[in-house]
Amino acid sequence: MRRRTPKAGTPLNQKQEELAQRESALRGEMEKLERMIAEAPRVAEETTRRQREELLERASEGRSRLDVSVALQDKRWGDDGRVSGRRVSLRKERREGRIIFLVLVIALAVAVVWLVSHFRF
Repeated sequence: MRRRTPKAGTPLNQKQEELAQRESALRGEMEKLERMIAEAPRVAEETTRRQREELLERASEGRSRLDVSVALQDKRWGDDGRVSGRRVSLRKERREGRIIFLVLVIALAVAVVWLVSHFRF
């Protein structure tokens, strides 16, 4: 007696094929994740080695830890970071700043007094 071949279009066969495809996709994903887990120690070691090399490279540049000219370059004084001419002392700059501040406060006080006297509430 001959067996009949199952019809390809039955819902059960379609469901079986769909499940087989999902299973093969999940197996592929699982293999990929297993490879990633196996490679993780090597990748972590390579990352730490690269970071260590960068740190040693930065440390061997010969700059002081307190040298902030690299991080904070003031474009007003040129691109090379060197000050041409004599730098004005900070004490003088502070004194000039205080004088300007006092002048502005006095001007504001005069303006407020004028407004109050001109527009009596």
